[in-house]
Amino acid sequence: MTGFTRTVQAVVLTSLAALTLSACAPLLVGGAATGVLVATDRRTSGAQLEDQAIELKSAKQISAAVGNRGHINVTSFNRRVLISGEVPSANDKASVANAISTTENVQLVVNELTVGGNASLADRARDTLVTTRVKALLIDAKDLQSSAIKVVTERGSVYLMGIVTQREADRASDIASATSGVQRVVRLFEVISEAELKRIVPPPPPKPAEVKTQPVVTNLVTEVK
Repeated sequence: MTGFTRTVQAVVLTSLAALTLSACAPLLVGGAATGVLVATDRRTSGAQLEDQAIELKSAKQISAAVGNRGHINVTSFNRRVLISGEVPSANDKASVANAISTTENVQLVVNELTVGGNASLADRARDTLVTTRVKALLIDAKDLQSSAIKVVTERGSVYLMGIVTQREADRASDIASATSGVQRVVRLFEVISEAELKRIVPPPPPKPAEVKTQPVVTNLVTEVK
């Protein structure tokens, strides 16, 4: 079994578990609402907490705006909110966007809702598989920090979010575009300079110097009479 295959299997198990738990829910909240702050995340701890709060509050806001009509996903990253999924009408689409835009700390709303019927479980399973493939390839890319990139797939469209440099944005986009099942790639990155990246992501601490120990020499003298 190759390393890539093991990576895919691990991500598949996690993704399928999430899909099983959410299959009956009209509203899905994005992966940031886990209650756990990731040490390798390029967002500040405050931004991570705010993203969790945005996603949780969105459920109430959307319920008040459109009830249980549609299948709506909300993903917040560094206060930028992606809305994806399906709603039955253009009015519902606008109502959801307006509701999210009034949520505290939201800085930007990207409304990618589709007007039409809800995606089938088979469609969602295919999207889950696409997300799995993209994540696995990002993990295998040694020149990227995969944990800095959030991947969301909806009807074959892959949305990439994160705080990245231009090189990382281009590299991640190329990987996603070449992944089987991807119909289009939408970049929602916050692009920063290499200098800024070094500022927010300090280099790993140096390895402790190896301490060379000298062998202990003991003079054992046995007196023979």
